[in-house]
Amino acid sequence: MNSKQMLRKGTLLALTASIIWGISGTVMQFVAQSTSVPATWFIGTRTLITGIILLLIVFFKNGRQQFFRIFKNKKSVVLLILFSLLGLLGNLYTFFYSVQLGNSAAATILQYLSPLFILLGTLIFMHKIPSKVDLISFGIALIGVFLLITQGNIHHLVIPFAAFIWGILSGLTAAFYVVFPKLLVEMDFDPVEVTGWGMFLSGIISQFIRPIWQLPPHFTLSAAMGVGTIILLGTLLAFLIMITATKYVSSAIVSITDAAQPFVTFILSIIFLQAHFSIAEVIGACLVVISIYILNRFSEE
Repeated sequence: MNSKQMLRKGTLLALTASIIWGISGTVMQFVAQSTSVPATWFIGTRTLITGIILLLIVFFKNGRQQFFRIFKNKKSVVLLILFSLLGLLGNLYTFFYSVQLGNSAAATILQYLSPLFILLGTLIFMHKIPSKVDLISFGIALIGVFLLITQGNIHHLVIPFAAFIWGILSGLTAAFYVVFPKLLVEMDFDPVEVTGWGMFLSGIISQFIRPIWQLPPHFTLSAAMGVGTIILLGTLLAFLIMITATKYVSSAIVSITDAAQPFVTFILSIIFLQAHFSIAEVIGACLVVISIYILNRFSEE
């Protein structure tokens, strides 16, 4: 396979994963707002099932002797626990509540701000001075978020304030979701292995809150199909496709295709959930996506 074929294949795979995540965000709004499925049961079920499937892949790939290797190092255990609690459970809960109280489109855009939180983290904890590009990206993102949640009117919020706060927290915890696994991968652990154990531990912890066998009341077929779609397609399949894409293209290409996710969520929300967005909201969403693209693009250089 030549370089052009690898680029085409990797880009297509990354774009497919982003589109699936966008679809999953729309389905999430249906599950969060139109069914009786509580966040505690949904997130526990999602993480446990995904974790088990990913760990089965790891077991058959690495063998029994290497299966528990991530627990043989104290640093990797601490990072894995932080990833499970802050990166996974933290992000899944905050995103769910942001969607439930607001809408999937706004929640997805606010979660998309995670690179800016990583930038702030490097400033606060590593005392790294932001570049001009960083500051420009941050300014564009702030303008975008302002337009998205106010339609340009400072006295008016398009989404409930609680949904906005949960969305911002979702962006913050999404930064943890990126940073902790990256540190583990740098210790020579496989991304599937890291995510599998993180999901599994998150799922086990969630069982103490609401076990998987305690089905929600009035658990309809449509609710079951929605949950199944999010778990199998939006979590498992999209992740495996994206991991495969990184074997063919750079993270810069992946970050570009990742912009498809919020746009897919926007479009599907309009088509299937009868959502209505003003020109100001659309411009705001575009500005956020552009700011993150600029940040990722120039950080690669």
